[in-house]
Amino acid sequence: MKLGIIGSGNIVHDFLTTAGQIDNLELAAISTTKRSEQIGHDLAKQYGIKQVYTDNTRLVNDPNVDTVYVAVPNSLHYEVVKQAIEADKNVICEKPYTETTTEAKELKQIADEHDVIIVEAITNIHLENYKVIKKLIPKIAPIHIISLNYTQYSSRYDNFLVGKIAPVFDPAKGGGTLTDLNIYNIHLAVGLFGKPSHVQYYPVMQRGIDTSGILNLTYPDKQAVLIASKDSYTTPRSFIEGEKGSIYFDGSTGVLDSFTVELRKGETKRVKLNQYDHRMASEFNDFVTIIDNHDTETANQLYDHSIAVMDVLTAAKASVQ
Repeated sequence: MKLGIIGSGNIVHDFLTTAGQIDNLELAAISTTKRSEQIGHDLAKQYGIKQVYTDNTRLVNDPNVDTVYVAVPNSLHYEVVKQAIEADKNVICEKPYTETTTEAKELKQIADEHDVIIVEAITNIHLENYKVIKKLIPKIAPIHIISLNYTQYSSRYDNFLVGKIAPVFDPAKGGGTLTDLNIYNIHLAVGLFGKPSHVQYYPVMQRGIDTSGILNLTYPDKQAVLIASKDSYTTPRSFIEGEKGSIYFDGSTGVLDSFTVELRKGETKRVKLNQYDHRMASEFNDFVTIIDNHDTETANQLYDHSIAVMDVLTAAKASVQ
């Protein structure tokens, strides 16, 4: 994979720290805003990125780029992804895919017309621990209660309180806790249990944005409570509770560093199987394999999952009174 990166925010810096763990990855180019041009040059020097642009059009038309990683504010995903796929580039788009399910479906149609692959960058469903949890669910089933918590006091929250608004707290840029943190919980819930029958979101609103919130998902035989917060501090713990036992873990639902299986009539065991220390390494290794092999079957499965998540996200936004 010859990767071109659009964006130079925190997620790009974080990704680049693990790029060396991703097999068959070449960092071909990066595009920033003119204001962030020096950041682009600094990252290129530090990580061996071959070309720096301040114009996305030049990057998506670079013949040395075959895949574009879109890591810009959520409100820009649709237009940047569309430009890349219309230039016949594969796309890895940061979560959430787009702001609406309709936009996501349109982008997939265009991608199919251009015979390129589009995938959503979401860490947890590519982690080895997640895959093992999915296999273990039948051992504790039937499941009746799910509580997923991603609380992380934001480094930008103090500035937000005094009116300095970063994109993650800007409603005009698709910010908010639902799309920034609770999206990880949604991916886990949908990946493990499918789409719910009913969705209701209860946000804590400040300055017109949800700084924290509780998302309730109703299934025919279970209830899920998805908690996310950028304005509170705790070490979060998540639970999947069934009649035969439970699975629980501490920390970010985007990292899933380890988990514990506790059987009602059996042993309690802690499991720690993630292959890489960095949460983004597994997903990007998967993406390289999918794109280099033009594996449309796996890409389509991931797309179907992402659309189910988008449906939940859309319903959650619509449920707010």
